Amino acid sequence: MEEELLRLQKEAEQDLASLTEIKELEPFRVKYLGRKSEFTGLMRLLGGVSKEDRPRLGKLANEIKAELENRFSVRKTDIENQLSASGAESTSPDLTLPGRTIPFGKLHPVTQIMEEICSIFEGMGFGVAEGPDVETDFYNFEALNIPKHHPARDMHDTFYVNDSLLLRTHTSPMQARIMENQDPPLRMIAPGKVYRRDSDITHTPMFHQVEGFLVDKKVSFADLRGVLGAFISKMFDDDTAIRARPSYFPFTEPSAEIDIGCVICRGKGCRVCKHTGWLEILGAGMIDPEVFRQVGYDPEKYSGFAFGLGVERIAMLKYGINDIRLYYENDLRFLSQF
Repeated sequence: MEEELLRLQKEAEQDLASLTEIKELEPFRVKYLGRKSEFTGLMRLLGGVSKEDRPRLGKLANEIKAELENRFSVRKTDIENQLSASGAESTSPDLTLPGRTIPFGKLHPVTQIMEEICSIFEGMGFGVAEGPDVETDFYNFEALNIPKHHPARDMHDTFYVNDSLLLRTHTSPMQARIMENQDPPLRMIAPGKVYRRDSDITHTPMFHQVEGFLVDKKVSFADLRGVLGAFISKMFDDDTAIRARPSYFPFTEPSAEIDIGCVICRGKGCRVCKHTGWLEILGAGMIDPEVFRQVGYDPEKYSGFAFGLGVERIAMLKYGINDIRLYYENDLRFLSQF
């Protein structure tokens, strides 16, 4: 028994001295110090030796095991220190290291531009109002001087829920809803989603729009031009040119399309602006007297202007994006750039 203990001690010491890698430590521990190791097997045989030898052999076995455990611990520490000094990884985690950084989420580029637009107009004294996505035919069309069978309804390819309900085609219904319940003077914008049956590189079935209007006494087209000029200057820069072209909208008269100098070529002419040097950015005009009559305003006493702009359109111009569908493909490589 004593010879077996000493033989096993010598063998374990030789194996321990040959350990150089972290992966060799666990097999050594299992072989010599584990619950099913050779040492454990020998100590279980102590019950079969004579009573006179049992105390001496038991003490020897415990001393050998304790010495081996101590030397194993020292050897393990040495190997781990060597690996740490050489830059190699250890199986033991370093609890002093900082935790993994969790990446922050980012606002969608359309949301960023929507918030920037609202912030600019709020800075000019406009309030913000939101309305329902599912709108009545009356507020979406008739209250805006677009009665049934009016040719202007062909300008909107509409999603109908039934004969009287639809997905709003613009946020302009908020004009009538607000004016019905509030007296002038009014300065409001209405941001939100709108829906039209259209889909290509510049159109999507759902997009975002900001409607704005101002009603007071003696409001003129020059006021509209001043407000939009201030907005474009803040959204792009002070050097961005602006012009108004005559156009037609049923709820404004006179009406205009507002263009800005191409932000890509700075008016020199390029593929984006079709070599005209100008880009259409929004529609606007003076509120038609018929719209005032629908909500009980006196068009002889009050005047006002309204405008509507597409948020995706603004974002495409500001960020140089050439396909509106990129906004909604949920590609993080694209979205994380903004």
